Amino acid sequence: MAVLLNELMTYLDDVLKPHLVKDYCPNGLQVEGKEKINKVITGVTASEALIDAAIDSGADAILVHHGYFWKGENPTIRGMKKTRLKKLLQHDISLIAYHLPIDVHPELGNNAQLARLLNISNVTPLESIAPAGIVMHGQLEPPLDSTSFAKKLKLILQREPLVSSVRTQPIKTIAWCSGGGQNYIDAAAEAGIDAFFSGEASEQTIHSSREQGIDFFAAGHHATERCGVKRVGESLASHFDIDVQFIDIHNPV
Repeated sequence: MAVLLNELMTYLDDVLKPHLVKDYCPNGLQVEGKEKINKVITGVTASEALIDAAIDSGADAILVHHGYFWKGENPTIRGMKKTRLKKLLQHDISLIAYHLPIDVHPELGNNAQLARLLNISNVTPLESIAPAGIVMHGQLEPPLDSTSFAKKLKLILQREPLVSSVRTQPIKTIAWCSGGGQNYIDAAAEAGIDAFFSGEASEQTIHSSREQGIDFFAAGHHATERCGVKRVGESLASHFDIDVQFIDIHNPV
């Protein structure tokens, strides 16, 4: 059964509550397409490859975590941006994007899904960081040494993590932020947490790990942000009984 685009957007806005989050891009409907939606493609980033896959599958809308129109970017429509937008408009495909709202959602979000996949219990937001949910912490069940946890990350997220192992004891408490949240390692260290993982690492991240005695894992920006948008799509499919397909465009970063 088809759903009207405005009904789909009302549902997503009600669930993800973008008005509660100050973000770096517009959240919600970024490019308006056809009025009736029968099929939605979900993915991490609205790349040309994802758009092509959506066109090939006959999709009416694309739902992503990384959309367009970021603060500070060149607003002109040229080059890569022109090509992407031209394909969306020619095929009357809507582009829907939610950035931080998908990171922080307490049930569907990237951080919540990472806790579920990695068996982390007693999950709560790190109180010193806003918005609530951007950095989470909890207890690793069962406690693992850094080598075993790195193997678990590789198995679950299908990507070899970068590891800074500085402790000899098993990891009991752990904090995390999906994507490019490596700078939150300092807040995790100040909270006395055993380990921190994110998607990326910066040069200074390793020094923070070594000098503050906190294990660190960079598990991949793309790899740590696949699960949230996929789960949001599953929620859409169950609510509206429409065809929703997650397409993973490989990205090693």
